[in-house]
Amino acid sequence: MRLVFAGTPEVAIPALDALAASEHEVVAVLTRPDAPAGRGRALVPSPVTSRARELGLAVWQPASLRDPSFLDLLRAAEVDLCPVVAYGNLIPQAALDVPVHGWVNLHFSLLPAWRGAAPVQHAIIAGDEITGASTFQIEAGLDTGPVYGTLTEPVLARDTSGDLLGRLAQAGAGLLVATIDGIARGELNAVPQSPDGVSRAPKIEVADARLDFAHPALAIERRIRGCTPAPGAWSTFRGERVKFGPAVLGDGDPLAPGELRVGKNQVEIGTATSPLILGGVQPLGKRSMPAADWARGARIAPGERLGA
Repeated sequence: MRLVFAGTPEVAIPALDALAASEHEVVAVLTRPDAPAGRGRALVPSPVTSRARELGLAVWQPASLRDPSFLDLLRAAEVDLCPVVAYGNLIPQAALDVPVHGWVNLHFSLLPAWRGAAPVQHAIIAGDEITGASTFQIEAGLDTGPVYGTLTEPVLARDTSGDLLGRLAQAGAGLLVATIDGIARGELNAVPQSPDGVSRAPKIEVADARLDFAHPALAIERRIRGCTPAPGAWSTFRGERVKFGPAVLGDGDPLAPGELRVGKNQVEIGTATSPLILGGVQPLGKRSMPAADWARGARIAPGERLGA
């Protein structure tokens, strides 16, 4: 099969590598345009752009997939199928109609659960014990197309979204290649998604990552892991934003929500239930550090609270 691979972030690289090593031909890689980053706001290529160039593949970076020049380029490539992993843009119908076998997406959930941009983050925040990945035919709806194949993956007790997404990216790469192999041989048919069990996974914004210590400890612990590494769970301390790494459920005496208790080697934070033992703490403009080191430097007074 002649393929144009579409993807942008680092999580798409395992699939690109697997397809480049497969019996299929990746004729080009479609990715987002270079974006400004860092203090100098210099234009930086996406991780997929960099990897595609290392592999010697042609890179397409159209500003819009509705651009007639891009559609002409796609038609001229005589593409059989376009595999997609976290490209970051909706595919217009005019582009969906070009490849012989359409566009096949690798999505990191067991569809129809967690349709949207942040399925792994939402699975962790919701406390799912099992998640997975699905390959499906892209259509006009958001992650609503018929499914070719799935795999399952346990959500471990200490998984961050970065941990879980890394495992799914590796396993999902094999699923994507197997899906394309099956389509090429004419042995694989997509099955419509069930109308039951639909859930949504919109992008986690910075505001969504703010911790509310009036919630139960377990819910806060899951939100921290779900927002790690991005956008980063946070609250405020003495009027400034502070980010938090994964915490541990404690069993000490209760504290008021947000109240800090500093021990010799640990820092606890009050919730609606039991306290949480804080892990890494990153004050504004500084690197992450162990919570005990942060507390010593901040000289936390008895009764001080986060989020006050």
